[in-house]
Amino acid sequence: MNGNPLYRTENGGKMLCGVCGGIAEHFEIDPTLVRLGWVLASLGTFSIGFWAYLLCALLLPRKSDVLPA
Repeated sequence: MNGNPLYRTENGGKMLCGVCGGIAEHFEIDPTLVRLGWVLASLGTFSIGFWAYLLCALLLPRKSDVLPA
């Protein structure tokens, strides 16, 4: 981590709500790895990945709200 705030990405880095893209930017890793992790977690017990994604989509601010343009 380099001190980046956690947020949802907008425009080019988002597929659904931008949660995975924002997490990938925060931890400086490939967004595909984060998306794969979410899918695997969603297929697991109680679909924890789905509920975690939904919660993050509702609670995380958008990139434009956190960082000035």
